Amino acid sequence: MSRAQRGANSRDDQPGSDPPERVVRRRPKNRRAQIAATSAAAFGALGYHGVSMEDIAARVGISSAALYRHYPSKYALFREELLRLGAATSAAVTLPEEAAGLPVRQRLEQVLDAVIADTISNRPTVALARWERRYLDDTDRAVLDRQFAGAVGVLRDLLGELRPGPTRRDRTVRAVTVMSMISSIGDHHAALPVKALTSVLNSTAWAVLEAELPDTADEHRPPRTVEIPQSFKHELLLKKSVELFHERGYPNVSVEDIAQAADLSAASAVYRYYRSKSDLLAAAFRRAADRMSAVIGPATAASSTPAEALVQLVDLYVTGSFAERALTYVYYAEFGHVPAEERTMLRNVQRLIVAEWVRLLVAVRPELSDAQARILVQAGFALVVDLGRYFGEDDAGGCPPDRVVQLMEVILFGHPAPRDAVTAAQS
Repeated sequence: MSRAQRGANSRDDQPGSDPPERVVRRRPKNRRAQIAATSAAAFGALGYHGVSMEDIAARVGISSAALYRHYPSKYALFREELLRLGAATSAAVTLPEEAAGLPVRQRLEQVLDAVIADTISNRPTVALARWERRYLDDTDRAVLDRQFAGAVGVLRDLLGELRPGPTRRDRTVRAVTVMSMISSIGDHHAALPVKALTSVLNSTAWAVLEAELPDTADEHRPPRTVEIPQSFKHELLLKKSVELFHERGYPNVSVEDIAQAADLSAASAVYRYYRSKSDLLAAAFRRAADRMSAVIGPATAASSTPAEALVQLVDLYVTGSFAERALTYVYYAEFGHVPAEERTMLRNVQRLIVAEWVRLLVAVRPELSDAQARILVQAGFALVVDLGRYFGEDDAGGCPPDRVVQLMEVILFGHPAPRDAVTAAQS
């Protein structure tokens, strides 16, 4: 018997001593809300497939059995958080009745303020709605899509009252751009105080809504399509795997699926070229990072001013993204599945790419801090993916590259780039 036990027994045996007080554990009244908040944080950090019910139970401090009494599955938790985000967005764009008589600019200001505040407060999980919505079933995804489409419609209609001149499609493109720019803060961890972050998002939103955009060329530059010979299995496997990751999500694609898409006889044939499915994903990320980093040096060297260099980088980024839409999407959506040993290297490359864009942008707009410029650069990168998702992969039927370039310039510069800078960059 230990000394502590002996001491406890001697005290209990003393005449007149009070019996030890029984500790009663009470279940928190807000247990369900606690579970929902904890699971949302886990999904936001690790993605839908990176979290298990056991992980969530451990974070809450309860057993898995207790967790299942509140929620029947991980999907139920995931669904609740995404539809909550969608409902919050719908609420943010819904004006109170007393605002009906206000001038349109004031109503638009109220909507933008509410959307920005809602997005900042939900920043840890905003990326779920952006990149993980594919894991909802068809019915729930349709609900979420209607919620966000409704928010875009409110912005589009208010812009139509403010500026009746632009076409309905142009107003829709601008509304999607504003929503993309604001929600892009969920894709990264660039730190900025709430007041300063609100200010930069607000001013950029108004720049997008009010910019006078020149007409795009009648003949849009078609994306460069590269046919890979069947004999080039290394490249063909990479291309097919990226297409499948884009379409289904990395966790839902097997090596067998990739082999079949590349016309290989068996999954084992894939391993002659890549060690694993995760090796294919890492190769795709390296390809995307190389595409973004390789153009920085030549663009900077060929330009006489930071503005010219940035204009050229915007044009090259948009052109490359349109040529490899699936790769651009996968680069954003699947980073959590990259093997751990590759992540550090890729993050370092990403930081260097963003840092160079930030350096050029601050040189063009010295009123911006590095942190503010970083917010805008990340928003510009995300815009290309978001416009493609909303309007479809076919640029001719949606938002053509020239218009995307102009909108990315507005996000970065606050207005379309001066035509002399564009001409110099393209010459």
